[in-house]
Amino acid sequence: MIELKRNMAEQAKTQKEPAPPLNTWLPAVAIAWLVPGGGHLYLGKRGRGLLLLFSVLSMFVLGLTSRGAFFQPQTGDLLTTIIYCGGFLGDVLSGFPYFLAVWMGYAQPDMPGMMHDYGTKFLVSAGLLNVLAMVDAFEIAVGRKD
Repeated sequence: MIELKRNMAEQAKTQKEPAPPLNTWLPAVAIAWLVPGGGHLYLGKRGRGLLLLFSVLSMFVLGLTSRGAFFQPQTGDLLTTIIYCGGFLGDVLSGFPYFLAVWMGYAQPDMPGMMHDYGTKFLVSAGLLNVLAMVDAFEIAVGRKD
């Protein structure tokens, strides 16, 4: 009897659940990328959405006011490629704030200095926090989370 339960538990682990339909989660995730917290607002999670909007925008504005530089993708050795392409991806994942800053002409040169370095890290961190918000919006949209 115990062995039968163990076999059933193993079978349940090996069976994959079907992928959720694209139209249930794609709008929420796309809005969450473009407008930080927007996916949560779209899904009716007003408090969480406003908190994420405030958090991501605060980090982004703090990075801009600290004169952080946006990463530009560069290739070369492996470490350079990872740092610059990953940093660029982190910047772009901030969504609309990044595109607005680029459109407005913000192009701070990469300069040595503690404040500039912190600002650059805040800009990338805003994008990474937005990725977490996108994942959360996905899980809410497909019903895995409240």
